[in-house]
Amino acid sequence: MPTTTRRHFLRSLASLPLARFAAAAPVAALGFATPARAAADSPGTSPYRRLLVIVELKGGNDGLNTLVPYADAAYYALRPKLAIAPQDVVQLSERVGLHPALSPLADFWEARELAVLQGVGYPQPNLSHFRSIEIWDTASKSDEYVRDGWLTRTFAKRPVPSSFAADAVVVGSNDLGPLAGDGARAIALDNPQQFLRRAALAEPTEAAAGPALAHIMKVENDIVQARVHLASTHVFRTEFPAHAFGNAVKAACRVIANPAGVAAVRLSLGSFDTHVNQAGTHARLLGELAQGLTALKRALVELDRWDDTLVVTYSEFGRRPRENQSAGTDHGTAAVQFALGGRVTGGLYGSQPDLRALGSDGNLRHTLDFREVYATVLDRWWGIDPRAALRARFEPVAFLRS
Repeated sequence: MPTTTRRHFLRSLASLPLARFAAAAPVAALGFATPARAAADSPGTSPYRRLLVIVELKGGNDGLNTLVPYADAAYYALRPKLAIAPQDVVQLSERVGLHPALSPLADFWEARELAVLQGVGYPQPNLSHFRSIEIWDTASKSDEYVRDGWLTRTFAKRPVPSSFAADAVVVGSNDLGPLAGDGARAIALDNPQQFLRRAALAEPTEAAAGPALAHIMKVENDIVQARVHLASTHVFRTEFPAHAFGNAVKAACRVIANPAGVAAVRLSLGSFDTHVNQAGTHARLLGELAQGLTALKRALVELDRWDDTLVVTYSEFGRRPRENQSAGTDHGTAAVQFALGGRVTGGLYGSQPDLRALGSDGNLRHTLDFREVYATVLDRWWGIDPRAALRARFEPVAFLRS
């Protein structure tokens, strides 16, 4: 690398928010020195041959306008302006259907590759964005505080093979969420395209004298290796949507295409915090979600990975059933989530919350605990006992086939 270009790159490292690394086992590719974990399975026998993709709907997605109870008069009474008209709903049953912006998901439904998880929440819900997503990320009770994410605990107990590029890659966000804490080798990319452009300036270096310079050289080496793991030689035929979420899906598919492998990928889309003028914003976001998930499936089919990939959405909470005076909805509780994949048994799971039996605060009562969804991922997808990661027993939901 030319000296002036290299010097510019090294100066940029000090303000580089593009990549963040966390590790809990020695990883030659990323050069970490970290606490030891239990021995991992060999790549050929590891449960992590099956990929998990989790999609966070940031801000609290409105479940009632995502899965619309179009046959329920109470829904229209609570939402005289925001309710989706029955003729516009993508019908899934005689009582519920999808927001029209989610119409691309009808193909998943027809193929029985879409599980719709109704009323997902937890007891004593917290309506703070920060606290509620922390509860989801750590799989904790609403009145307890846990440091490590639920995936971090999973990987610490059942390690991912060290030959994998990483345990997980986070795309489109600079926080690790369920991968926070000590126990996961995770790479977080807030801006994948910018990271790859800057990382192209880096090159491997020898150890340097002095702790400050040695640290900079280590960061550069880590970035070089991360770039290698994020790139792949596969040229996708799939066309990815030309928006931020589409770009994140494309970056995630580049990671998945690399033969080195990862166990999990986390994507995010937002903001669903629709207090004001919800209709247009919500339709746009749901449309981007549906377009991105459709492109993700096509790319995974190209890679022959669709049948060994499970995609699950989550959000910190839903929205209040009654619309507010600003043509929006305020922080609520239970909401719908999706699970998609070639091994998903499509259908409706859980119960639609009763709009005539709201809680004392006017919010929905959850009918499916989110940790039951996590238990399904751990037990039915990866074949891992979920009790260590979830710190209690939760029954899996039957939306996966072997």
